[in-house]
Amino acid sequence: QVQLVESGGGLVQAGGSLRLSCAASGRTFSDYAMGWFRQAPGKEREFVAVISWNGRITYYRDSVKGRFTISRDNAKNTVYLQMNSLKPEDTAVYYCAADSGGIATKRAAYDYWGQGTQVTVSS
Repeated sequence: QVQLVESGGGLVQAGGSLRLSCAASGRTFSDYAMGWFRQAPGKEREFVAVISWNGRITYYRDSVKGRFTISRDNAKNTVYLQMNSLKPEDTAVYYCAADSGGIATKRAAYDYWGQGTQVTVSS
């Protein structure tokens, strides 16, 4: 089992920044690729970013490329999502997830999920 706890969400004006953190406990953190997803009201949960177990490979959805950066610190069992130039359409609950199978963008590939943290971007 892996337990994931997100933090760092909040209310920010358009153009602002937030850094989300996801702390993992349980099994060996470096055994997992880590992803961030988000879900806006009335919409499906969608992929945002993923990072490989060693941090060498990252992948983003097109709408956040150049604005969001995913990173991880295996010594601290934590994955981060730095979000810059935020837009109102980034408003959602953000979830981190752990994938034992490697880099993936599909929800079904992920084994463990956090409870989510709310990000609200005002215009």
